[in-house]
Amino acid sequence: MKTAIIVPAYNEEKAIANVISEINAVAAQSSLHLDVIVVNDCSKDSTAEIISGSKCIALNLPVNLGIGGAVQTGFKYAFENGYDFAIQADGDGQHPAVEIPKLIKTALNQNADVVIGSRFITNEGFQSSFLRRTGINYFKGLIRVLTGLTIYDSTSGFRLINKQVLETVSEYYPDEYPEPEAIILFSLKKFKIIEVPVVMKERQGGVSSIGRTSSVYYMFKVTLAILYTFIRIKFKR
Repeated sequence: MKTAIIVPAYNEEKAIANVISEINAVAAQSSLHLDVIVVNDCSKDSTAEIISGSKCIALNLPVNLGIGGAVQTGFKYAFENGYDFAIQADGDGQHPAVEIPKLIKTALNQNADVVIGSRFITNEGFQSSFLRRTGINYFKGLIRVLTGLTIYDSTSGFRLINKQVLETVSEYYPDEYPEPEAIILFSLKKFKIIEVPVVMKERQGGVSSIGRTSSVYYMFKVTLAILYTFIRIKFKR
């Protein structure tokens, strides 16, 4: 089975080489067929040069599409090239490559369509800031109200999707802050979602797109996006 590891990257020159190296090391030490696909979202630093000299498939976007557009580009590539699974992993080094086999094993053993790596099931590893955890708990409650699902780490960008989900997200995927909104999409499309504990690390480089001052705006904007997606799919005629 072929698995595409989709790594969206914007100005990740400090971490991206190590991210690629760690994933390739896991592939070499296991029987897994893992292809690293780095989507360079029009970085202004040396990200493009680094990935061009690394063992990966480099997709260089001509314009900045944001996280959702970059991830969907990787998903489209994976779907069109016949991958069985695609795993999204951040380019800043937060998502340890050693946890990749756990996501694949869960998908196979539990027949899951979506597997989300969560920081908050066992509360091991880097737990993010208090402010971010507050926002994540808020989204956990909102998603539970709308779908009945309890997802502890709805903002986790470390997640696996199978071929059926790849077909769906190749046609539509949320753009700006897609992770919580995508859970609504997956749930309403009746995909089986499983959450598993993983141990994440602190960001190894780059700068977060969500600062302290923008956190409230982020929560408001994502709430509207989640509600819009729920209404659009739930009541589509």
